[in-house]
Amino acid sequence: MLTFVRTTELRAARWDEVDLEAAEWRIPAERMKMRAPHIVPLSRQAVETFAALRSIAGRNDYVFPSPGAEGFMSNNTMLFAMYRMGFHGRATVHGFRAVASTLLNEMGFHPDWIERQLAHDERNKVRAAYNHAQYLPERRHMMQQWADYLDDLADGGKMVVGQFERPG
Repeated sequence: MLTFVRTTELRAARWDEVDLEAAEWRIPAERMKMRAPHIVPLSRQAVETFAALRSIAGRNDYVFPSPGAEGFMSNNTMLFAMYRMGFHGRATVHGFRAVASTLLNEMGFHPDWIERQLAHDERNKVRAAYNHAQYLPERRHMMQQWADYLDDLADGGKMVVGQFERPG
């Protein structure tokens, strides 16, 4: 929910990709669906979560280590966690990407920022050839606003469209 990365990218996350000081997660091209490197700006809440995970993972190279053959958490681990939380047949881990995209679009954030955060490629070939923007300052702001919004919901707040503060 805090990063919008694909399930595969999350499960195989490595500590050498995560820079807690810079509040960034840099996923290399070989781990990305579209084979392009992806920078994930991390909210304060995401940094705190990664820091807590670091104390659990110990010296392991993976953020979510596992004794299994791959060395990191399986897809079923995430799926079964969703089931235990009562979401069996109602939601998937990957579905959180659609939820974030839908709500952030309804809240008025620029679609280019959202699509870049989702690591989606530009479909207009001409625009893709010329626009290589990462929108990092804007995405950093958007991700912090999103994490604060999720905190508010977790604390019993109501879902209100348009409540975000947009960068000047």
